[in-house]
Amino acid sequence: MSVIKKDYSRPLDIRHGRVDMGHGAGGRAAAQLIEEVFLAAFDNEFLRQGDDGAVFTPPPLPPGARLVMATDGHVVSPLFFPGGDVGCLSVHGTLNDVAMSGATPLYLTASFVLEEGFALMDLKRIVDSMAAAARAAGVPIITGDTKVVERGKGDGVFISTTGLGVVAPGVAIAGRNARPGDVVLLSGSIGEHGVAVLSQRESLAFETAIVSDTAALHGLVAAMLAAAPGGVRVLRDPTRGGLATTLNELTRQSGVGMVLEEAAIPVLPEVDGACELLGLDPLYIANEGKLIAVCAPEAADSVLAAMQAHPLGRAAARIGEVCADPHHFVQMNTRFGGRRVVDWLSGEQLPRIC
Repeated sequence: MSVIKKDYSRPLDIRHGRVDMGHGAGGRAAAQLIEEVFLAAFDNEFLRQGDDGAVFTPPPLPPGARLVMATDGHVVSPLFFPGGDVGCLSVHGTLNDVAMSGATPLYLTASFVLEEGFALMDLKRIVDSMAAAARAAGVPIITGDTKVVERGKGDGVFISTTGLGVVAPGVAIAGRNARPGDVVLLSGSIGEHGVAVLSQRESLAFETAIVSDTAALHGLVAAMLAAAPGGVRVLRDPTRGGLATTLNELTRQSGVGMVLEEAAIPVLPEVDGACELLGLDPLYIANEGKLIAVCAPEAADSVLAAMQAHPLGRAAARIGEVCADPHHFVQMNTRFGGRRVVDWLSGEQLPRIC
């Protein structure tokens, strides 16, 4: 996202203007779009260099520290939904992917594919939301790129973000680390993001408003790791496919099984009611501000207390345990005293949810 500093005879008409092919051609129009929309929002010392890439000096890394990089594409529809939009979602999603390795995020990059005819006012709203989310997280967007495709060959805007972070020495978190006897923790209630997006997409109105839970989780992760050094073995955010699919991924990755307690899994009454009305299962609904932690049994109480003391983990709960299982099943003890298998998501329950 190189920046050409120029004086323009007329500023962009943000209120009435639209993206045109010239904004992606690399000339004066592209430079003006970058300066007046992207640089104005993301402004930092790295972007002000005006080059095609950011040159930076990484912080000193102690012996044993490692770098983590994650990338994520965001194609949510609609672009704006209760509690968020594709802008803040694109920041939170990648920061959370970095944090699920136990890392502290350092920098972000952003790439935009814009459709010809997209309203500049909507673009500015999205970019400003990204900037606010990045500032709140303390992680700058230091470089990026913008392309424009012809009308009808995109869907407004697609955003890809990449994050760079650092894992402290002694932190070893991975999906393969769960062991029989470990405790499964969940940071809060499930299903809000998916239901919020669906309600906006289908113009559904519920008695109680349901808003997305989109949030950056690296602060919560840091508190958990500090509470029980070495006690957290696995972290994962249950986005597409929801809690059920994510746990199936982890059992397969670690070669274990899990047994959940249905009564312990927090679901807001309004989400539960909406899912019942729509024929959906909250276990498979996407989340954007929740995490799953698998902890050593002796560390579980300390980690849970740290989660519940954090604003993003106040409804955290112990929802199950890891067990030995050659078939890698996730099972659940139901409220009615039975037990059922919680399988992978089959098909696409809610397309374009993030």
